[in-house]
Amino acid sequence: MAEDLIIYSTKEFAFVTLSDAYSTGSSLMPQKKNPDSLELIRSKAGRLFGRCSGFLMTLKGLPSTYNKDLQEDKEAMFDSYDTVCAVLQVTTGIISTLKVNRTAMEAALSTDMLATDLAYYLVRKGMPFREAHGASGKAVHLAETKGIPLNQLTLEDLKTISLLFESDVSLVWNYTNSVEQYTAPGGTAESSVRAQIQHIRDWLKPRRS
Repeated sequence: MAEDLIIYSTKEFAFVTLSDAYSTGSSLMPQKKNPDSLELIRSKAGRLFGRCSGFLMTLKGLPSTYNKDLQEDKEAMFDSYDTVCAVLQVTTGIISTLKVNRTAMEAALSTDMLATDLAYYLVRKGMPFREAHGASGKAVHLAETKGIPLNQLTLEDLKTISLLFESDVSLVWNYTNSVEQYTAPGGTAESSVRAQIQHIRDWLKPRRS
């Protein structure tokens, strides 16, 4: 997550803006805003994995009973606990003060992202996914050949690929519909995401008391 937010906070993406409380200015470039907090969180992942790998090596050399080697778990465990607690505290501050730049995100959308949705459209029409995947790929290639976005292919263009395409294919070119179609647990639909958040809140509630 830290890596994603670091990239998305750059001027090249500008999807999110970090609070000044969790970033610093550059000592050389006045216009630059460094996501120091996220970079430090990213580095802690290496530290934690290192602790885990080190202790696994200790366990690897042991027989099936207790040996004094196991006293080495204390340093790794206490350090890992302190590190995770610190990371969670900083992460909470970052997320709660983060500004999401919706306009920049929407501007970055491309109809090529909906190529899989085009394949699913054909599946709903009765075509096996293996064939639908290939047909969608042909549509992408046709759009690239014509030098136009995927959603600007005419119905006649699409029918040269498959006769299953009908006028309702226009409904595919909707980013909201694309997200909302995945309603299974863990899916991207808003209802699914809210359910996941509520599940975590329910799990945390008895552990906080």
